[in-house]
Amino acid sequence: MTVTTFSELELDESLLEALQDKGFTRPTAIQAAAIPPALDGRDVLGSAPTGTGKTAAYLLPALQHLLDFPRKKSGPPRILILTPTRELAMQVADHAANWRNIRIWILPPSPAAWLI
Repeated sequence: MTVTTFSELELDESLLEALQDKGFTRPTAIQAAAIPPALDGRDVLGSAPTGTGKTAAYLLPALQHLLDFPRKKSGPPRILILTPTRELAMQVADHAANWRNIRIWILPPSPAAWLI
């Protein structure tokens, strides 16, 4: 099945409304290819040029998971996103904060990692 609109992706209404508020109605190629298997719990490896929506391609399924399985009490982090640079981590955090009221921490690399 070819996905042509975000509403076909079985996303929570709050995510669909957020997408619509941001002016997004159609998924990009990477989003259409990556989101359905990610929503099914499968591992996804994707590659696409800068600016094609890769961040939303993995954030939307992650946020959907949080909505599908709400936390009853506080606990450890439920999603971990690793990025190669601090700048990209800050960009991902900004995007995630726009989608849902969630707590986000950006951790600097450990000095021990610099020794490797």
